[in-house]
Amino acid sequence: MIFGVCEWLSTKTNFTAKNIRILFILLVLFAGLGVGAYLIFWMVKILSRE
Repeated sequence: MIFGVCEWLSTKTNFTAKNIRILFILLVLFAGLGVGAYLIFWMVKILSRE
């Protein structure tokens, strides 16, 4: 999406980036957790620079 988190997570897991994007959108719509989770994963991505 914006910070490349979905693509980064797809390389770390067995899920495709498309499925991860759908999961984040569903979390935002139904629980409001998607934005917070997305920002946390973005910070982890930045701090883990492999």
